[in-house]
Amino acid sequence: QVQLVESGGGLVQAGGSLRLSCAASGSIARINGMGWYRQAPGKQRELVTTITSGGSTNYVDSVRGRFTISRDNAKNTVYLQMNSLKPEDTAVYYCNAVALAVGGVRYRDYWGQGTQVTVSS
Repeated sequence: QVQLVESGGGLVQAGGSLRLSCAASGSIARINGMGWYRQAPGKQRELVTTITSGGSTNYVDSVRGRFTISRDNAKNTVYLQMNSLKPEDTAVYYCNAVALAVGGVRYRDYWGQGTQVTVSS
């Protein structure tokens, strides 16, 4: 199995910054794409950003230019640097990895437990 553990959430004032980390561990054969999703109260979970194993990135329009995703393949870790935070960025942020477990026959989606990000105005 593959486990994802997030860290780095918290409370910050508007305009501030936070950095989230997500480390994958367990019986990992290979990790393909990784990414971050978020879910605000009363809303559906939405994609924020993704990064391929080769480093290609994609962002939702609302965070482009403010958020930066990166990954360390040697550590099976993905990061999310969030700058110029806005109250509307308040949500639970979830890490996602598309990974092949040792002994597995197909890639699967794995999720972290979520970390709360709260931006005060």
